[in-house]
Amino acid sequence: MSARRTTCTILYNLVGEDEFERLRAVDPATLPFRPVYPIHVKTAREEYEAIASALRSEGFAVELYNIQDNLARLERFLLCDVPDAVFNLVEIFDGDARLEAAVTGYLDLCGVPYTGSGPFALALCQRKALTKHILLQQRIRTPRFKLLRTPRVAPRHGLRYPLIVKPAREDASLGVEADSVVYDFAGLRERAAVLYERFRQPILMEEFIAGRELHVAVLGNDPPVVLPLLEYDFSELPEDHPPIITYAVKWNPLDLSYHKVHARCPADLDPRIADDVRRLALRAYAATYCRDYARIDVRVSEDGRPYVLEVNPNPDLTEGVSFMDSAEKAGLTFSQTLRRIVELALARRI
Repeated sequence: MSARRTTCTILYNLVGEDEFERLRAVDPATLPFRPVYPIHVKTAREEYEAIASALRSEGFAVELYNIQDNLARLERFLLCDVPDAVFNLVEIFDGDARLEAAVTGYLDLCGVPYTGSGPFALALCQRKALTKHILLQQRIRTPRFKLLRTPRVAPRHGLRYPLIVKPAREDASLGVEADSVVYDFAGLRERAAVLYERFRQPILMEEFIAGRELHVAVLGNDPPVVLPLLEYDFSELPEDHPPIITYAVKWNPLDLSYHKVHARCPADLDPRIADDVRRLALRAYAATYCRDYARIDVRVSEDGRPYVLEVNPNPDLTEGVSFMDSAEKAGLTFSQTLRRIVELALARRI
């Protein structure tokens, strides 16, 4: 008699058209530049299928379940054949990213183990200013900042230019654009007004750290481990584009900037600075109650001091990108990394 396979359901929330579907109709030859990277990227559904296929190769019995913005569907799922673990890929509910944490809270109430961070970490890290206050309380270096609750900005705000201005409660670099770095009060006032009009939420302005940008992947709990550091090379960006990761750089293959920023892993850092970055990332991971896996965004100033920009629980797990690139450089395949994440969730079964 064969042994029972561990069951894992990939839980996600997808409604409407996937914006990446539209890219299939775009001919790369029609772009005003020659793309470096493919513009026909995987859709969200294809990414979920890739994760399912990888987990099946590791011996799990895997199903996918789309809750479709429907709480009743989520309830039915939890009343039927509850899996041994849920691979949680829900990032938004009913068009509201703040409800990401509520879904995990519901899973907790039902006693279902799931991958990634719990509701506290997810809710905390979505509030960028509150996260930074906690980092500062723990003596974890982060850029000096102010939170604007209205678009009105005082000329004397106590911060030094240049500043980077972004929505305080969005993720995935939403609202971060080439105009996000401002160099004077007029630019700050204009940018704050644009963002407030568009997002209707508090605006974060912080001192821009000139230097190198790193993504620090952290995997595990007891203890968590920092994977090889990944650095972004901005040297090919146009002169009028600041050296930052914008929404377009991350997600828009029809934009020139997407093809002008390149990842290098492992980063070529002085060993002392690399050790400082790893220590800082682990402290940020613990201070924000992340678990299983996370990505810490770090800037290293020109004098070699690392600053935590953001803490990202449950980051993107696309194969070959950022977190998974670091995992591969650590000697883990895509499927092995996913297996480890599921095993961390299974360890919490009661």
